[in-house]
Amino acid sequence: MRRYWTPILLSKELPEADGAPLRSRILGEDLVAYRDTNGVVGLLDNFCPHRRASMFFGRNEECGLRCVYHGWKFDAQGNCVDMPSEPAESNFKDKVKIKAYPVKEGGGLIWAYMGPAELEPPMPGFEYIGLEPNQYSVSKLRYESNYVQVIEGDIDTVHASLLHSNLADLDNSASATTLGGKYQFPDRAPKFHVEDTDGGILIGARRKAEEDSYYWRISRWLFPYFTMIPREPQGITQGGAMVPIDDENCWFIHVRWNPFGVLAEAQRYETNFDNFIMDDGSWLAIPNRRNDYLIDRDDQKNKTYTGIEFIRAQDSAMTDGMGKIADRSKEHLATTDMGIIRMRRRLIKAARELEEGIEPYAASHPESFAVRSGGCVLPRDVYFTDDAGVWADINVKP
Repeated sequence: MRRYWTPILLSKELPEADGAPLRSRILGEDLVAYRDTNGVVGLLDNFCPHRRASMFFGRNEECGLRCVYHGWKFDAQGNCVDMPSEPAESNFKDKVKIKAYPVKEGGGLIWAYMGPAELEPPMPGFEYIGLEPNQYSVSKLRYESNYVQVIEGDIDTVHASLLHSNLADLDNSASATTLGGKYQFPDRAPKFHVEDTDGGILIGARRKAEEDSYYWRISRWLFPYFTMIPREPQGITQGGAMVPIDDENCWFIHVRWNPFGVLAEAQRYETNFDNFIMDDGSWLAIPNRRNDYLIDRDDQKNKTYTGIEFIRAQDSAMTDGMGKIADRSKEHLATTDMGIIRMRRRLIKAARELEEGIEPYAASHPESFAVRSGGCVLPRDVYFTDDAGVWADINVKP
């Protein structure tokens, strides 16, 4: 993971220069982020190198974060630029640094590179990084489980027609206005096709459509923790980043974007988590494991499949309910788990290769991330990865 740029915060979490510092725990490290006088974001170790006081309580002033214990001040590169507790003639400040990570902003997110400095790669080529702010929407929440469990839930396209359904969905599928609604509910056992890519894996879940066609629901997993799941109408794409806080918690950072124009307000609201999370700074969903995700058994009996209202709370109930780290020795994986199986194998292979000194290909090849997910109906003799004219027409035109 430390070979890749990591999304750590939403840009809107640091809204102003010289504003309040912000705690951020990423990959098991306690860090503090701040936006300096010039608008540059710094990401520092939480602990001052002097006496280990927390930099969260620091003063953000004049292009640096100052520890309030003894006044040692550090810039965004980790240099100590002032040490008022030492004699004026001392050069000790020139010998002290605080751990600082390189930071960039793009796509409404603050990204950090936490690996070896000599291996710093270019930013990943996600399409949304180069778009205007009115073309994307970003939000986040916290899961109380290992990041891989959350990835597995996001690339598991089967559960959407069950876990996220209303009881009437099957009866009403013929009148559905989206491809997913029309074809997912009648055929809840799709046939999976999984392809390796430079960036990760490409998953095609094929369902019956008309007599001469199939509906393909096409998802992606990209190293090391990115997902893209299908979105309709055409052109709209959405992705997630399941960034580990530590082994037992992770951030779910969600991005939805429209590469062809402005993202409509309704499309922003639909999957923006801001209205569904606690206001206590925990970033947990209002329905969470402490209140059994506000499950309504009457609603479950009469209206919805789960009785849980918020879609991400439905996912969280399943994912976090497995335990902090699921015991996979007790699983019984089925044919529709092909994407999950392949993702696990690719992660394990990448970790073993790095132990052998083989650097991850995708980290240094940003074009590996310049991809989309999608959903489409294709003739039965057209495979979902074919370079067919019908495929290009469906996926490129807005």
